[in-house]
Amino acid sequence: MSAGVGGVPDIGLMTREEFVQQAGYLVRAVSIPVISDSDTGFGDVRDVERTLQAFEAVGVAGIHLEDQEFPKRCGHLSGKAVVSREEMVEKLQAAVAARRDPEFVIIARTDARAVNGIDDAIARAQAYVAAGADMIFPEALETRDEFARFARELTGVSLIANITEFGKSPLLSVAELAELGYRAVLFPVTLLRVAMRATETALRELAEQGSQRDFVDRMQTRSELYDVLGYKP
Repeated sequence: MSAGVGGVPDIGLMTREEFVQQAGYLVRAVSIPVISDSDTGFGDVRDVERTLQAFEAVGVAGIHLEDQEFPKRCGHLSGKAVVSREEMVEKLQAAVAARRDPEFVIIARTDARAVNGIDDAIARAQAYVAAGADMIFPEALETRDEFARFARELTGVSLIANITEFGKSPLLSVAELAELGYRAVLFPVTLLRVAMRATETALRELAEQGSQRDFVDRMQTRSELYDVLGYKP
């Protein structure tokens, strides 16, 4: 969303209102559950309460909160810092108390692996489960063995893996992660990267040739777009 909507890097520059607005668009456009990143909750414990309620009000099925300090950084960049375990526990407890729908999913993300190591990431995850988190999101694990160890240490906990290109984590498949014990997988920037490369290529060809005639066959047709939008002209 930072890149595609705001044209800015993922370093905490987008506001809660922008996140919630975009999440609401998605909820209204699809018939499947939508989860959303909510960064660090956009502030302290009181802000986390408002953040959860704002997402819940637009129909989002769940959010993930991370334990980075504000301003945050992309989870696969160096130079991150995390808040204390106790502060993140307070945020999660506030989120649990603030939700009205008991089926709203609270996902606790820990960025501690890159800051303090895998042992701290596991200890934090266990504390976050005790605080009421429904799922755990270990960010930027670096090897298959780390994914496996994390799952072993949190047996019975719903885990979500983040598999992003050009990052710190290996590109494990959905089947591999399921075998290790993960319940869900994020591919957070995959489609944006594919679409942006296609956009760059088309713009280059248009600049060179002055026409789109030679790449019309690579486009989604008007009728195909209308089908996606559910529009019958």
